[in-house]
Amino acid sequence: MGDVGTVRRRRNADKTETAEKSVSEILQRAIKAESQWEDKDDFLDVVYWMRQVLGLLMGLAWGIIPLRGILGLVLFLVVNIGIVYIYCNSFQKIDEDDYGGVGEIIKEGLMTSFATFLVTWIILYSSIHGH
Repeated sequence: MGDVGTVRRRRNADKTETAEKSVSEILQRAIKAESQWEDKDDFLDVVYWMRQVLGLLMGLAWGIIPLRGILGLVLFLVVNIGIVYIYCNSFQKIDEDDYGGVGEIIKEGLMTSFATFLVTWIILYSSIHGH
């Protein structure tokens, strides 16, 4: 039975090393211009997580700067979509058709990023500028 446990631990360690290596490789490709994306899901994961970080940072900025109302919402959408579009077309120079068109890339993670942005913006704005 000890051998079975050892084998399982080795398999789990191998999976963890592979996952860490994959994340490291994906991050390196994400910051390198015109990277090759063999697995299309990896690129979409990069877009998704980039959007989450953008949503958080923009929520912090909008909360500190007392932006309010529709201006803050529209500005978030324009900046968020603009950054992703520029990243995909100018920095990575991917072929949008490989991913279902520019619309599919633009939609990837947008609503969850919007939710992250709203929660961060509302909490920070309310705590700093609340009356």
